[in-house]
Amino acid sequence: MTIKRYGIDGGTGTGGQHLPFSRAVEAGGWLYISGQTPMKDGEVVEGGIIEQSRLAIQNCLDIMQEAGYGLEDVVHVKVILTDARYFQSFNKVFREFFAAHPPARICAVADLVVDCKVEVDITCYNAARTAR
Repeated sequence: MTIKRYGIDGGTGTGGQHLPFSRAVEAGGWLYISGQTPMKDGEVVEGGIIEQSRLAIQNCLDIMQEAGYGLEDVVHVKVILTDARYFQSFNKVFREFFAAHPPARICAVADLVVDCKVEVDITCYNAARTAR
């Protein structure tokens, strides 16, 4: 089994800092995506929980697509919200993406190290990719 790392050569965080971890790691048909926040080009995109949730999930999906995985491959999602009152709004966005292939999920409330409302990470599995 080989391990493939995506985005090890230059992820950028707030303030232009180099991020010391992979955007995703693939091993044995599994793809583990690092937590994604509503960032573009190293900066948090302003907006409410709806806009920030869409972008955090989309950032995960973009990494999945780069690695050759699809929505049908998502088995588990971890969500961190900064306020429990965001739960229903986040669920609305979550359904937009995952209604056809609902994964297992955990959702917690905690402070984030980035000044945003939500962070999402996704775990995927595709048996056809186990020999890679």
